[in-house]
Amino acid sequence: MMERITNQSLSEIFEENPAVAEIIAKRSIVAASARLAAKKARDLTRRKSYLESAALPGKLADCQERDPYKCEIFIVEGDSAGGSAKQGRDRAFQAILPLRGKILNVEKARLDRILRNKEILALLTALGCGVGEEFNIEKLRYRKIIIMTDADIDGAHIRTLLLTFFYRYLGQLVDAGCVYVAQPPLFRIQKGRRADYAYSEEEKERIVEELGDRGLTIQRYKGLGEMNPDQLWETTMDVDKRMLIRIDDNDHVESDKLFTKLMGEEVEPRRAFIQKHALEVVNLDI
Repeated sequence: MMERITNQSLSEIFEENPAVAEIIAKRSIVAASARLAAKKARDLTRRKSYLESAALPGKLADCQERDPYKCEIFIVEGDSAGGSAKQGRDRAFQAILPLRGKILNVEKARLDRILRNKEILALLTALGCGVGEEFNIEKLRYRKIIIMTDADIDGAHIRTLLLTFFYRYLGQLVDAGCVYVAQPPLFRIQKGRRADYAYSEEEKERIVEELGDRGLTIQRYKGLGEMNPDQLWETTMDVDKRMLIRIDDNDHVESDKLFTKLMGEEVEPRRAFIQKHALEVVNLDI
């Protein structure tokens, strides 16, 4: 009885308000597409055991260790950096996942499109913990996820896109302290057989002053691919020497506002933010 009355009432409302009916119909289609895409992603990321590797992405260079608490994965941009990282890593516990180009900006995309993105699917499959309702941190294959991008504008953009994805869809990993950003050096200063690395302009100036400016060779790294495997290991991947920044979400409200402002559809808030902080930028590559 109630179902018949509800259907009759809705039919009358839709007939009198075709524009409203069209909006509801479109949203229903979008929601259905999103559900199908989410199911596909769950099927791709679900595995019998997080120790299995048969379904892992072909581009992933996995590690030998099977204890997730001892494993870490580097997410790097491009095959060039990926090649250096694969050669320079410690295969026992370090995995490398190269991503091609810039991943989708999840702040501007619907869920069904996000879960069709090849790079995002490769990342989800490599991590193994699922997403959304299927998320299970106990299936996470690496307890340390390290974003390692070039020290230039494109690298910063890729890093921000990845952090947006983690914040919006894998926030539990951020809360658990699993997400890190690598800090590759900006400069290599060599004098004779001595080589020093600088991670900022100030550090470079200090080293130059210490060594004297005669006979110096200064290399500005614009990409991880410019480093040979040994250099990448000793500066960015060696546990005893590297510097990592752990990503924390101490203020969820402010974090939400910031991601919406920087990565969302509205242009004016982003322009205002850039204008306000433009003079704070250092090491800008154009």
